[in-house]
Amino acid sequence: MERDDVIEYSLDNHHSEEEGKKIRKNIYMVTIILSVVTIVEVLMGVLLPKAALGMNSTAWEMVKLGYVILTLLKAGYIVVIFMHLGDERKSLKWTILAPYALFILYLLYILFVEASA
Repeated sequence: MERDDVIEYSLDNHHSEEEGKKIRKNIYMVTIILSVVTIVEVLMGVLLPKAALGMNSTAWEMVKLGYVILTLLKAGYIVVIFMHLGDERKSLKWTILAPYALFILYLLYILFVEASA
């Protein structure tokens, strides 16, 4: 018995070669951007602590803040690309991303306040 309530979406793909090239270009750009940010984060984690031994505490705090900012930017980019928020209106993007950003800032505030207590 064949079901008539199941729609086969894979049979409805009608992409042209130009659309395929555009999609592949977008995938390559996302891969390159995320790879570069990840490489920068790893290099910061490997190289800067050794160089930071002679730094004052303010410089070390800036290194940690830079690492947090890179991580947040990468997380936001992943959400925008893989949750398809890049095609949505700006207000919807902010509605979804702002609570996460505020929550992370709140966690960082608790971390720094409680660490000094």
